[in-house]
Amino acid sequence: MRRMQRVCILGGSGFVGRHLVNRLHDEGIHSRVPTRHRERAKQILVVPGLELMQADIHDPETLQRLFRECDAVVNLVGILNEKGFDGSGFRRAHVELTDKVLEACRATGVPRLLHMSALGADADSGPSHYQRTKGEAEQRVMAYADTLDVTIFRPSVIFGPEDSFFNQFATLLRLSPGVFPLPTPRARFSPVFVGDVAEAFTRALRDRETFGQRYDLCGPETCTLDELVRYTARQAGLRRCVWPLGDRFSRLQARVLQRLPGKPYSWDNYLSATVDNVCECNHLPQLGIHPTAIDAVVPGYLANKTERARYNQFRQEARR
Repeated sequence: MRRMQRVCILGGSGFVGRHLVNRLHDEGIHSRVPTRHRERAKQILVVPGLELMQADIHDPETLQRLFRECDAVVNLVGILNEKGFDGSGFRRAHVELTDKVLEACRATGVPRLLHMSALGADADSGPSHYQRTKGEAEQRVMAYADTLDVTIFRPSVIFGPEDSFFNQFATLLRLSPGVFPLPTPRARFSPVFVGDVAEAFTRALRDRETFGQRYDLCGPETCTLDELVRYTARQAGLRRCVWPLGDRFSRLQARVLQRLPGKPYSWDNYLSATVDNVCECNHLPQLGIHPTAIDAVVPGYLANKTERARYNQFRQEARR
């Protein structure tokens, strides 16, 4: 396998991508990150050797231009909700883009592809558009395994500073009027630390043993959604009554909230939560990574946000 000098990371300006860019820099590997909104990627501009390029990754010719002179491609692109309701948004982001990435790798001679999927991805029996399209993308990637060195990662929900899980629930809890109605409270998760996910990608990049493999990535704890939301409230210093909803009201809440701006919760989210997001076999130890516990990371950033909120409140009161 040729020396790794430059990697093109699709989704490199996102949550996982920012951690991966920094981790690759530690290994002496330069990153090329395309983005449609350069101003939203300022956090990674400080990484030495980073190429931040304004580009539309859904254009096949643009993808080929991005992949030239690269030794590997990492596809981190994924969405949790679409603008519409028919699954076409999920299909475009997960399946159609993956097809374009695979073809661009073939056309430019890029030999290595690392692909981000998700636990529960299942093209045949996944209950949600999210899970089915993620599963179909996995099938497309593995179909190229004879001609392209591919590796697929399937993490549980990913946590860390600036995540969209614990932080989002903390925000919703702050906005709730004392009582927080929680849909699918018995859904099970094994949250995995973003630093561990970035490390898994980094270690696999040059490891021939990972070629043609799928890796499920989980943290050391398995918890229900109800337990995780109550934990969030405690760490954020919020006194809220978490009200677990039954299936009927969970469905109703999904139907209502998906019509609100930003889709805080959707029917597709509800369907995804009907499948436990846990590992039958956690492959992080197989990659030489000891899974990081929730309690080692989450209290730090939730508590910091609480302190900042109090400080801002004091400032506002002082101006009165």
